[in-house]
Parts: sequence; C-alpha cells; structure tokens
Amino acid sequence: MSLSIRNQIAGTVTAVTAGEAMATVKVRLEGGQDITAAITLDAVKDLGLAAGSSVKALVKATEVALATGPVEGLSIRNQIAGTVVGIAAGPAMASVKVDVNGGGLTAAITADAVEALGLAAGSSVVALIKSTEVSLQAA
Repeated sequence: MSLSIRNQIAGTVTAVTAGEAMATVKVRLEGGQDITAAITLDAVKDLGLAAGSSVKALVKATEVALATGPVEGLSIRNQIAGTVVGIAAGPAMASVKVDVNGGGLTAAITADAVEALGLAAGSSVVALIKSTEVSLQAA
C-alpha cells in the first residue's frame, strides 16, 4: 500500500494498555527508540495488536515538531533524539530530514523556525510527536 505519509518506521509492539474506548500502544522502533501511539480500542482489535506484533508507526511530517534538546514539563510523550541530515527550505516552510538511529523522520516546519533554531545538517535535535498523532499499520 502506498501512502502520502512520509514517516513510516518499522517496530515491534512492546505493550498495549486498553481503556474504555482508547488504548496506548508502546512500540520499540528498529533503532531502539520507543514511541507511544494512542489509538482506538477498535483499531487495536482490528489490527490484532499485542506484545510482539510487527507494526509500522506512521506520522505526518506536519505533526513532527523539533527542539534543540530534550524538553521537560511537556505532555508530549514521544521525544526522539536525532541528527539533521538535510533541509529543503522555501520562503515560508521547510522540510527537515532527521536521522533517528536506524530510521528517518521528516518534519515540516516554518522557515522562520529553522532560522531561529539555527538548524543545519549535523545539528542535534529532538523530534516531538504527540501520541495521538501516531497511527499504526500492521506489518
């Protein structure tokens, strides 16, 4: 299946915590990082997700924020350290490619943010992704 979502990272489910209508699914990515997805309980059942299930974590580039270091006091659960490997910037928006230890993420951020953060190839960053913005695809 082809998707327009640029960020598709393979991993393995390590835990599923079910609630009334929603569940949190913890996934260990191939590079060793952990990511949490908050998805419906129906989706967990439909995809047959359980510890050990192979999945792809899917995140739109517009849902990836970047910081120049770890951020404390924030509700965003997913903070993945990486290194900028490329930036394609226009007058308003930029596409920033980040290597995250065995995988890659693309963040769509403003050109002003790239400048204000001083981002360039080789910059250390932390990708911030809300768990509600992570979708899962059964592999």
